[in-house]
Amino acid sequence: MPSPLPVRDGVGATRLHVPLSGDWPTVSAYMIERFFHLDPERLLTRFDRGEIVARDGSALSRDTPLGAEEFVWYYREPPVEKAIPFDVDVLHQDRDLVVVDKPHFLPTTPGGKFVQNSALVRLRNLLDIPELTPIHRLDRATAGLLMFSTRRETRGAYQLMFENRRVQKVYEAVSDRPSDWDPSAFPLVYRNHIVKNRSEVCVRVDTAREPNSETLIELLSADELSVHTLLRPHSGKMHQLRVHLAALGLGIRGDGFYPVLLPEAPDDFERPLQLLARELHFVDPLSGTPREFITRRTLSAA
Repeated sequence: MPSPLPVRDGVGATRLHVPLSGDWPTVSAYMIERFFHLDPERLLTRFDRGEIVARDGSALSRDTPLGAEEFVWYYREPPVEKAIPFDVDVLHQDRDLVVVDKPHFLPTTPGGKFVQNSALVRLRNLLDIPELTPIHRLDRATAGLLMFSTRRETRGAYQLMFENRRVQKVYEAVSDRPSDWDPSAFPLVYRNHIVKNRSEVCVRVDTAREPNSETLIELLSADELSVHTLLRPHSGKMHQLRVHLAALGLGIRGDGFYPVLLPEAPDDFERPLQLLARELHFVDPLSGTPREFITRRTLSAA
C-alpha cells in the first residue's frame, strides 16, 4: 500500500491501522489511547495542523469519526539522537544497486533512538534516492558490506538471491584466545538450532532440534592473545556468527551479548565489536554476470 506522503529527510511516513468499530468515538480518541505515553493535547494539535492524513492524502481532523478511515499516515516526531561519528562509504552505485561499507555502531534502518543516524536515512539524503531500500541487514554493532536496492521494479530479484541463499557472504572476526586453544580443530563446520523469541534480546539455542544454522569457520591467524577467524555462513539466522563462535569458546571481542548478556552501557567508539562483513559474491539476477564486492575496512584488533 503506497504512502500518500513522500519521504521526508530520508524517512518515510508511518502507517497505522485504525479499527473500523469500537469504543472510541473518533480516530483521534483511538490514537490517544493507542499512544497513551504521549501528551494527548500534543497529539490533537497534530490533527489540527493537518499532519495526520488518510489514504488519499487528505487531512483528518480531531473530530473524524471512527470508521471513516482504516489506515492513517503520519511522520514520527524525530527523537533526540546521539551522533554516530563515522561515515557510510559508498563503494558501488549503478541503476539498481548501491553497495556501501557500513561502520560499527550505525544501524541499517531507523529504529528506537536512531533515525537520522541509520545507514538507510543517511544514504537516502546523500544520494537523493527516496526509494532506496536495504536488500539485507547488518547488526548495528557489525561493520562492513551492505547492499541497497534503488528501484522497486528490480528489488525482488535481488531479495530472492538472499532468500534462496545464492549470495556467498564472508565475514571475519577476532576473539580472545581461550586457555584450551586447539588450532588443529580448524577448519570446521558448526551447526545448531537458533530460536529468537520476541520478548528476549538474545537468541537461544535449542539442542533438541535439528540444526537450522550452519557456518564454515577457518583460521586466519592466532597469537598469544587473539584468534582471527574467517566465517562463511550458509544460513542467515539472527546473531548466528556471534552464537557459533561463542559456543566454541571464541566469543567475539567486544560482544556484550554472547556468551554472557552484559548490562546495557553507552557506546564505546574505541571498542567496537570485532566482526566485519568482508565479502559478497553472487551472480547478478538481471545481467547473469558474476559480481564481487570486498570491504575496505579492517578490524582494529586483527
